[in-house]
Amino acid sequence: MNLLRRVPQIVLGLALAYAGVGHLTTSRVEFQAQVPTLLKDYADFVVLASGVVEIVLGLGLVALWKYRVRIGWLVGIFFVAVFWGNISQYLNHVDAFGLNSDKARFIRLLFQPLLVAWALGSTGAWRKIKFLR
Repeated sequence: MNLLRRVPQIVLGLALAYAGVGHLTTSRVEFQAQVPTLLKDYADFVVLASGVVEIVLGLGLVALWKYRVRIGWLVGIFFVAVFWGNISQYLNHVDAFGLNSDKARFIRLLFQPLLVAWALGSTGAWRKIKFLR
């Protein structure tokens, strides 16, 4: 497969793995700020578990080209699942990652669909939807 076509998928994979490592290390407290109120008692577990999932998905995007469509769907689903945390951060006015205003937190919400599109587009998952053909 042409390496140039793989670049967006590899970049996304590396970004996911990097963010996952941040969940487990330097940005752990920042990520806890995004855990929805309903799960606040389990915030550390949620951050650690999502970090492990991000690392696995990221490495999968980089190394498992054969399974790219399936991994693309999993990454898209993951981005939808964590969107709840971004919405919670906005609704509860929680500062984290330099998002210290409602405007900044709202603008961030607009980027989540782009991440889903990136995951589905870069892996070919979007093209595999039968009703789109």
